[in-house]
Amino acid sequence: MNLHSIAGPVIAAVNPTILVTIQTSSGFTTNADFSRTPNYITLTNVPAQIQALQYTDLRQIEGMGIVGLRRKLYLYGNFQSMVRGLQKGGDIVTFPDGSQWLIAYVFETYGQGLTGTTGWCSVCCTLQNPTSEQIVNFAVGQSNTDAGYTFK
Repeated sequence: MNLHSIAGPVIAAVNPTILVTIQTSSGFTTNADFSRTPNYITLTNVPAQIQALQYTDLRQIEGMGIVGLRRKLYLYGNFQSMVRGLQKGGDIVTFPDGSQWLIAYVFETYGQGLTGTTGWCSVCCTLQNPTSEQIVNFAVGQSNTDAGYTFK
C-alpha cells in the first residue's frame, strides 16, 4: 500500500508541496584526458515535500560524514544517492529558488527498484550552491523589499 499517496495531500495542507527539477545521474563520459564528466537526465515539475530532519534521521546518517545544510525530501518516484555498482553519482534536486541539493542518502523507497518512476522515496539532501535565500550578503544601502528590511 502506498501510504505516501494518502498522507501526502494531508501534509500538503500544512506544508505545501513544491515542484522541483531533478537531474538523475545517468553515468559519466570519459574525456580524452581520462577525466570524467557526469551525465544527467533532467526531470521537471516533480512534486516534493521539504521537511527538517528528525532525530531518528540524524541518527541514521550520524556516522556517514555528511556535513552542511541538510533537508529531508519526500519525492514521487525513486531517486538515488551514489550507486557504485551502476557507476552513478547522486541525483541533484533544484528548488524553485535556484538552489541545488545533492541527494546524499536514501532513507526509504517504495516502488519499482532503482529506476522506477512510480512509488515514492524519502531522501537526505545536502545544499550544494547557496542562493541569496540561504545567505544574506547585502552591500551597504541595498534593501530586501520582500523581507521588509534595509541594511545601512
